[in-house]
Amino acid sequence: MSIMGRISFSCLFPASWHFSLSSQVLPRLLIPSIRQLLFISLVVCLIGLLYLLLVAGKGHVSWITKENHFHRHLARVTDIDATDTTNPNLNYGLVVDCGSSGSRVFVYCWPRHNGNPHELLDIRQMRDQNRKPVVMKIKPGISELAKTPEKASDYIYPLLSFAAQHIPKHKHQETPLYVLCTAGMRILPENQQEALLEDLRTDIPVHFNFLFSDSHVEVISGKQEGVYAWIGINFVLGRFDHVHNDGEAVVEVHVPGGDQQEMLLRKRTTGVLDMGGVSTQIAYEVPKTVSFASPQQEEIAKNLLAEFNLGCDVHRTEHVYRVYVSTFLGYGGNAARQRYEENLIRNTAARNRLLDQHIGETVESPLLDPCLPTDLQDEIGPPTQRLYLRGTGEFDQCRQILLPFLNRTNDTQTSLNGVYQPAIDYSNSQFYGFSEFYYCMEDVLRMGGDYNASKYATAAKSYCATQWKILRERFESGLYASHADLHRLKYQCFKSAWMYEVLHTGFSFPTNYKNLKTALLVYDKEVQWTLGAILYRTRFLPLRDIQQESLKGAHSHWRHSFSFVNNHYLFLACFFIVLLSIILYLRRLRRIHRRTAQHCTPSSVPWLEEGLGSPTILINL
Repeated sequence: MSIMGRISFSCLFPASWHFSLSSQVLPRLLIPSIRQLLFISLVVCLIGLLYLLLVAGKGHVSWITKENHFHRHLARVTDIDATDTTNPNLNYGLVVDCGSSGSRVFVYCWPRHNGNPHELLDIRQMRDQNRKPVVMKIKPGISELAKTPEKASDYIYPLLSFAAQHIPKHKHQETPLYVLCTAGMRILPENQQEALLEDLRTDIPVHFNFLFSDSHVEVISGKQEGVYAWIGINFVLGRFDHVHNDGEAVVEVHVPGGDQQEMLLRKRTTGVLDMGGVSTQIAYEVPKTVSFASPQQEEIAKNLLAEFNLGCDVHRTEHVYRVYVSTFLGYGGNAARQRYEENLIRNTAARNRLLDQHIGETVESPLLDPCLPTDLQDEIGPPTQRLYLRGTGEFDQCRQILLPFLNRTNDTQTSLNGVYQPAIDYSNSQFYGFSEFYYCMEDVLRMGGDYNASKYATAAKSYCATQWKILRERFESGLYASHADLHRLKYQCFKSAWMYEVLHTGFSFPTNYKNLKTALLVYDKEVQWTLGAILYRTRFLPLRDIQQESLKGAHSHWRHSFSFVNNHYLFLACFFIVLLSIILYLRRLRRIHRRTAQHCTPSSVPWLEEGLGSPTILINL
């Protein structure tokens, strides 16, 4: 059908409408000139470039960052919900912590890995129907069975039976089980350790169908325990998620084991300070390559530095860390007080013999102790060496008396007891203080959280100088923390001074350091070293999911997250191809129109010559 007159369009559904075009106007609309086509193409290209810069550039980063931040925040909220054991994509893992006073089993769970080798497993503690963590503890410690190692499997059976009841039975054979023993087992002779472990290796597979091998049960060192604790805390804080928001602290890292010139900019991790009753521990990342003052120091440092890869791919360096860990036995709060009292007894007895005095031998002539609150009366030592004390509450004097107990040396890069310590970049670091670091600040002084040396020293000085009877009245009135007892009140002055000196003299933290937070919980939950242990020991499990995802070709999720810009390039390329096709099609129409115009005869268009109204051709839609 040739176009010889007016072309009309009409439609009766969904609404009635009608319009018509003259054949003189139609070619101009459908077949623009070359100049018009070039102008339209230029405008479209400019719009596309602006879109790429504004949306695909800055926009995609903020979108991903906001989404990840939202999911991290959401994870902290949903982490307290009961675990959905009907979810077929949920995996489980068990860690038994065999400590000195007892053993505990922790049940962890995590969803199927998303197939992105840049991300770690999203491991969380399993929660029962009452939203309580699935944990069980038994006493005493397994080391008490040193003389009867054949009872080790019977001892641990209730823990594993408890865990097995919470994990779906069809998941048992793919649930890894790790039995890791700590301080209590370390002090046993090696032959007794091995006898206990061998009984567990032999009997556990008989009674339980967990994923378990001989290497899954062992006695771990203090260094390993410290590394696991560091991993667990930083994992909960989200420091291994390398998509960082604007304003978040980052650090420049020399990748361990790589080229000296290889640098990596990633999210800053958090150091850990932990002071218990017996020992004190410090752990932090050493981002730069360390140097040593002597070959001897280098040899010592090898036992204190741990280099490991948390990622599932050994060829990727984004999750390679170099962490310093050191544990100081005898430097915990209670152990330090015991060393201090033993020194008082020994020195006072020697001085009394030398000067023929009887200081501290009776209540009437007590030895004055600046590390006890004012007028507090105490007695220490065995019955044959009983020593009576009376507190004077002098915080600064107490600090000076405690300095020799740190055993600092004049060697460079050393801390407590002369142990090697790599330099800390105090201007770009953060630390969390747990246990006694928190108790000293919160239980009595009520200032837990951000640490300020000046305010802390002032509060501690005021507490020490307060009369003991006034402190007792405040205690009975409930002004202190609910779990604070009289033992805490008695030795708060000593422990405040000890913590201050360990931090600033022992570990050399400057008194104006602002990035220390003392805490009992992280995101309202207690973080155990067992979380770090299972995170490290299951680090290769994502390889299985990645391989399966590769076979299915289902990488769309993480490719979308990490190739957002590339997707926009692809979109623009397709857009320009379509645009080019339209332009070529219009040019072809123009050529056809010209060819048709050249072959037209006057008789074929009489209405043009006669100026008559053009006939109407109806097209009903």
